Amino acid sequence: MRILVTGAAGFIGFHLSKQLMEHGYSVVGLDNLNAYYDVSLKQDRLANLQDFPAFRFEQVDLMDSEALMALFETEQFTHGVNLAAQAGVPYSLENPRAYVDSNILGFLNVLEACRHFPVKHLIYASSSSVYGLNTQMPFNTDQSVGHPISIYAATKRSNELMAHSYSTLFDIPTTGLRFFTVYGPWGRPDMAIFRFVKSVMENRPIDVYNRGVSQRSYTYVDDVVEGIVRLLDHIPQPDPDWSSETPTAQSSSSPYRLYNIGNDQTVALEYLISVIEKALGRKAIRNYLPLRKGDVPSTYAGIEDLEQAVGYRPSTSIESGVEQFVRWYRAYYGV
Repeated sequence: MRILVTGAAGFIGFHLSKQLMEHGYSVVGLDNLNAYYDVSLKQDRLANLQDFPAFRFEQVDLMDSEALMALFETEQFTHGVNLAAQAGVPYSLENPRAYVDSNILGFLNVLEACRHFPVKHLIYASSSSVYGLNTQMPFNTDQSVGHPISIYAATKRSNELMAHSYSTLFDIPTTGLRFFTVYGPWGRPDMAIFRFVKSVMENRPIDVYNRGVSQRSYTYVDDVVEGIVRLLDHIPQPDPDWSSETPTAQSSSSPYRLYNIGNDQTVALEYLISVIEKALGRKAIRNYLPLRKGDVPSTYAGIEDLEQAVGYRPSTSIESGVEQFVRWYRAYYGV
């Protein structure tokens, strides 16, 4: 396999690239190293990856269609994993154009490159945020997702629709993964666990939205990466049971699949904070606030389809995951 990982300097892309090379695969990592958060963290991830002889980095923006097409032509990738995106729900309220540029136009360029230089399988990142106003739990891929409540969520749902179009028109096997609140070492500074740990260690208040009653399927990054690696060779085929009269969302008459990838155990926000307090040996100063615009009050991953397909079963508890994150945070920042 010769695998393209876009967003390789990002949180999940870094861990995936490392795991792929430990499995003996060759990886070309692509990233534009934008300044959405601390670029030095991204550069340190890359420095770690460049210890592997099987890794090569290309600083390319997905918006640069010519550079992307040239890379596909030169490398002749067998597989692609598209993790590059403008992330974060709150920032999408401030700068929606960045999400359309990166998540829609950038993804279109990836699909076009796969059209002209076909890969055996394209896996791409979607998000649990596509469930929007849905309240039926657990979230399952056969549910309607027509009511997103952030532009970030809307762009991720757009990716799923675009992928289906290219799977149908050009027979490109695509698998979309709806990620559920991924956390762990080398994580993004804008994510809740990272922010909470930093604030508690600095004795600053933490903002607790929805007054602490929100719930999430917090998913340790190693569990997510394990699922992606298992899916690489699980190439979608047209579903023989799919019917245009009673269509289902998670498959198609085209080589197309959608899966939730997350922990099927939900964690209340207040309990998460108590776990962080225990791991740090310090008490948090809570600043209770109402639900943020664009946020959903709860997520709960239904993963039966992915378990049936590749035996996916997350194994890292929130207690163990937070402890490992805190250990990394102390070591990385020297505190």
